[in-house]
Amino acid sequence: MADINPAIVKALREKTNAGMMDCKRALTEAGGDIEKAEALLRQKGIASAGKKASRHAKEGAVVSFIQPSGKVGVLVEINCETDFVAKNDIFTKFVKQVSEEIAASKAETVESLLESPDSKGILFKDSIATTIAALGENMVVRRFARFQLEGGLVASYIHLQGKVGVLVEIACDNEATTKSESFREMVKDITLQIAAAHPTCISRDQVEASLVASEREIYKAQVAGKPDNIVEKIVDGKMDKFYSTTCLLEQACIKNPDITVKDLVASKEKELSDKIVISKFVRYALGEESGEAPVEEAV
Repeated sequence: MADINPAIVKALREKTNAGMMDCKRALTEAGGDIEKAEALLRQKGIASAGKKASRHAKEGAVVSFIQPSGKVGVLVEINCETDFVAKNDIFTKFVKQVSEEIAASKAETVESLLESPDSKGILFKDSIATTIAALGENMVVRRFARFQLEGGLVASYIHLQGKVGVLVEIACDNEATTKSESFREMVKDITLQIAAAHPTCISRDQVEASLVASEREIYKAQVAGKPDNIVEKIVDGKMDKFYSTTCLLEQACIKNPDITVKDLVASKEKELSDKIVISKFVRYALGEESGEAPVEEAV
């Protein structure tokens, strides 16, 4: 590819929002003429990506990728405008590629990911612009989580064909534990638990103090007029119920409601003679209003 002035490439990118390599190729074909290069990009549909980028993208998919070692895992939400495109081969192949690239990268935010090169040396934002042109509608890498650990497993679960996704990190001391079918079955059950029961944290000490105070005030108002000692007992009971729905360890297991997740983990620790800790998890629901950061616990 002939040398093209970087300033012209930048100018063409700003006019068309096309990818850097697409701009370079178009300028080379046009002999460095920016107007002809823009026309070439428009003919190929690449220059239209900038206009499409202003449209709202709320469909798409939540996808995951776990490296074969089970030590690195990724959960990512990528949005597009329509469910039709979300099922398109171009889109599904691209989101798979993105999840694998994130697993291999050191990017910690969407912004840093977009400015980093993929395995082919192309900036992610340029690759996305090219894919937008191919799809004919806007596409956004909305958020992602990447977990990595040495002792234990990272696991994922995708529900409803990409409408809900879970990524969880479960640590243990002995590598032999990770190869146990019993341990792996427990890990799978926990991903299903998070997807179905939607906990917001792992344990009650992670619940924000302001939320705890607010809940207690609400419960106190519900039993106003009763003696103070009775009020406190009732409020404490209601708070236990609150924790049993919001805290993963205190939730009743979906497969066996007679025990909690904490009981399940404890039984596996005893069975496998190892320390087991649910250290992080994220749960993404496609298009939800806001995403929460990974929640963590050191048990």
